[in-house]
Amino acid sequence: MITEREARTAIVEAGRRLSERNLIVAAEGNLSVRLGGDFFLTTPAGCEKGRLGTDDLVVVDLEGRPQAGGSRPSSEWGLHREIYLRRPDLMAVCHAHPPYALAFAVARRKIPTSLMPEAVVVLGEDVPVAPYATPGTDEVAASIREVIAVHDVLLLANHGAVACARDLPTALQRMETLERVAEVALLAAPLGGGVRLTRSDVRKLLD
Repeated sequence: MITEREARTAIVEAGRRLSERNLIVAAEGNLSVRLGGDFFLTTPAGCEKGRLGTDDLVVVDLEGRPQAGGSRPSSEWGLHREIYLRRPDLMAVCHAHPPYALAFAVARRKIPTSLMPEAVVVLGEDVPVAPYATPGTDEVAASIREVIAVHDVLLLANHGAVACARDLPTALQRMETLERVAEVALLAAPLGGGVRLTRSDVRKLLD
């Protein structure tokens, strides 16, 4: 289990990386790490993730209540809570608005990971789109309930993307890979569209 100090450093580094790579702008996105028991470390509401310090982060319980007089957590804590409840194997959640992946989210189309071997290995088969839900409400948690049971990475219709993993660096890698394959898919579209790997090719990669 990661220590709180390690988790604070990991979240600050991830926030800077998301910002530097244009996967979020302004106060977009949020990050969290499971600390153990029913406690979690998460980003505070309304902050620029690329400018966070380790002391800015908030320890919350499962209901999102800040501990020791901490700041208010992200308005999307309900999304994180739902993931942790449904998937005890997941230890970190990264929610961002990567522009190319977001293009698929607003079009409400799956991202075809089978265009690239690396994307299949990192993301699995096609990344699904959860139904639209009003950000910051309980609707978001309900919208991902079925999808998160079988996928570690997903799109939120007209909203953004979520990548989860056993640790935050892996979740961030998944978010970056998602953005890359989305970008490649859109760049290939004027050329007639990318040629997807066959089902047999995909099975070999996943095996």
